[in-house]
Amino acid sequence: MRKIILASTSPRRKDILRNTGINFEIIKPEYNEKTQESEFSYQLIESIAQKKGTSVLYKADKDAIIISADTVVVSNNRILGKPGGYDNAKEMLTELSGKPHQVVTSVCIIDTKSGEQIIKSETSEVTFNNLKEEEIEQYIKEKEPYDKAGSYGIQEVPEGFIKEIKGDYENIVGLPSKLVTEMLKEITKE
Repeated sequence: MRKIILASTSPRRKDILRNTGINFEIIKPEYNEKTQESEFSYQLIESIAQKKGTSVLYKADKDAIIISADTVVVSNNRILGKPGGYDNAKEMLTELSGKPHQVVTSVCIIDTKSGEQIIKSETSEVTFNNLKEEEIEQYIKEKEPYDKAGSYGIQEVPEGFIKEIKGDYENIVGLPSKLVTEMLKEITKE
């Protein structure tokens, strides 16, 4: 079996990939994405996922498979990145309250031996209930979601935050394992 490298330090991505039964090692990507308040395009997110993967090529074995990903929250065709602080987090969650938004994860898989790359994206939709200001403030104070796109982690929001989820739940957490498994089969020709 070829060495699998996850180009991410996200504990959520690590847990999802581990749950698939795939053995892998982690190499921290050297690429720092800046998507705050950008207009959304699949090309932009896929480019970030690819740059994260290629940033670890020089540290990877010459016969390995690299998996990298980028996840964004999209509201009104605008990317809500990681919040810059308390006020920014509150602003984002207020914007998401009572309306559907999309969560997009782009995955890049690189074969270091052949140089082949596959990039695909998965989109899910999340609708929050109408949230009270106090609920938003309490969530931010308790969870400090400053390292999460859109200012929230789906796996940690309190009961009553979510009205509806459409699509792959793992995608919202940060790594759609079914898509990753399909892409691995495609790149390794299994």
